[in-house]
Amino acid sequence: MALRNQSSLTEFTLVSFPVIQELQILLLVILLLVYMLTITGNIVIISLVWTDNRLQTPMYFFLSNLSFLDILFMTTITPKLLTCLLEEKKIISFAGCITQIYFYFFLGTVEFILLVVMSSDRYVAICNPLRYTIIMNSRVCLWLVLGCWLGAFLSVLCPDIVVSRLPYCTEEIGHFFCDIAPLLQVACIDTHFIEMINFLLSSLVLLTSLVLTIVSYTYIISTILRIPSAQGRQKALSTCASHITSIAYGSNVFMYMRPSQSHSLEFDKVTAVLTTVVTPLLNPFIYSLRNEKVKEILRESISRIVLPHSKGT
Repeated sequence: MALRNQSSLTEFTLVSFPVIQELQILLLVILLLVYMLTITGNIVIISLVWTDNRLQTPMYFFLSNLSFLDILFMTTITPKLLTCLLEEKKIISFAGCITQIYFYFFLGTVEFILLVVMSSDRYVAICNPLRYTIIMNSRVCLWLVLGCWLGAFLSVLCPDIVVSRLPYCTEEIGHFFCDIAPLLQVACIDTHFIEMINFLLSSLVLLTSLVLTIVSYTYIISTILRIPSAQGRQKALSTCASHITSIAYGSNVFMYMRPSQSHSLEFDKVTAVLTTVVTPLLNPFIYSLRNEKVKEILRESISRIVLPHSKGT
């Protein structure tokens, strides 16, 4: 297959959400509020972790990286989506589309690898607590995070280059952002081989991450059940229970681990909202803000900010 860029297209048109103008304005307001809330929540977590010594542990180091990822991930999609809802003609340049695809999959892959690292951290903390500080030292934590970014960078780079060199016959993409499936649908050549490769890569990343996470938590739960005191079991479970409740796996499995023939772009739009909007919004609450130590430090930080102003008045 000669992958020369035979297309003269310089831009694409995003279908976005085909609803009446009044609903588009309502959707714009809702998405803007969700975006601001997501950015604020994740910035709060990053600030708490990096300014309070009590949170400068491997677990919170990984959580702060997850918050940073969520900020970048949502910013890849949401600002352009908000712009499209404001404009009558919803245009994205060819270069902007390819860039959006790359960062969407790159940051998503980093997050799935990071979830495995987080589950491994909890495994060492609960199943091997006496050696935890030796195993999960600062150098190891830093290399693990760098490995997440490097692994994702290498796994996504080649598919994105291939997609950027395909010829495209029409400029209309039936989605609210540049996703791989709707983009391949407007290519001028047979893309079944590329779709199969993307399916295999997505399955490899998702299934490997999911299986490793399940294995870690299986060992964790079996260890917790052997703890003699009820208080000890509850304390151990509270440090990792929230990690199991992530919805990131479910929505991505539905989107990227189905055969291309079964893809419905309208269904994918709904599922993509979970991935691009709901998951980054809920992650701060699922992973961090439900944690008692984080809540205590957050209350102390708010008190330090509010009380001086109260005394001044």
